Amino acid sequence: MDKLPQDIIATLDDDHIRTLASMEQSDAEVIVRSSDIPHGYVVPPHSHSRTQFLCVFAGVVLVSTIRGRWMIPPGHALLIPRGLEHSVEMFSDVAMRSVYILSPHGLAGSPEPVVLEVTDLAHHLLAEAVRHQPLSGAPQRRDLVMALLIDEMGRLPQRPLGLPFPGHPRLAGLCRDFVDRPSPDAKIDDWARRLNMSRRSFTRLFRDETGVSFSTWRQQAAIFACLPRLADGAPVTQIALEAGYDSVPAFTTMFKRMLGASPKLYFKSRQAA
Repeated sequence: MDKLPQDIIATLDDDHIRTLASMEQSDAEVIVRSSDIPHGYVVPPHSHSRTQFLCVFAGVVLVSTIRGRWMIPPGHALLIPRGLEHSVEMFSDVAMRSVYILSPHGLAGSPEPVVLEVTDLAHHLLAEAVRHQPLSGAPQRRDLVMALLIDEMGRLPQRPLGLPFPGHPRLAGLCRDFVDRPSPDAKIDDWARRLNMSRRSFTRLFRDETGVSFSTWRQQAAIFACLPRLADGAPVTQIALEAGYDSVPAFTTMFKRMLGASPKLYFKSRQAA
């Protein structure tokens, strides 16, 4: 991954610090922030006193916390609980909207990170909320939009997405290697042997570290590892072959099973507003 120039990183860091300071000083029930961030930038580890709904409109981000790591594709969001330290890495040029909610009620009170699907209504309400900043006119309309947005964010459907990463150093190394060079043919016995473990011990370790089975993680990782390049417009045929799939239909079938649409339709329907 190419590194961003230091002056750009410094500017983005300063902007993030100012945003956090302003948010902590505000008593508004909901704050909405729109961000267009270049590929390669990493938001430094931080936390805040509000629940954050990090909604990805375009591009792919990796959110890292002490509780795991989640790769979030367009059209989805990660609920980040208040007080949980996290960093955000841009795997491509990213357009995202963040909703920060003060009161810990309903879904906003979740103590654990949750992957959510951003509904069409939430998508449009976020775009409208960005247009109605606190100092703009039409306060009555702004208040109505914000109230409906809070209600809709609390109703977003949960999705079994995100890519959990283990904390175990050697196992994490194998997982990173797989994301760099994904293959659906990766075998659990091979991984167990590389860690000098029995199949049973490895299976237990993997589930303890990630919360999912090796097979489930491998299927998700093979697709998620391809998302940044697909988001950049790389040909599906090329990506499928590089991911180790024997055919494009096999790759597309798994993609649709996880994300609900073919790669072409998925990214077409999730362009930034």
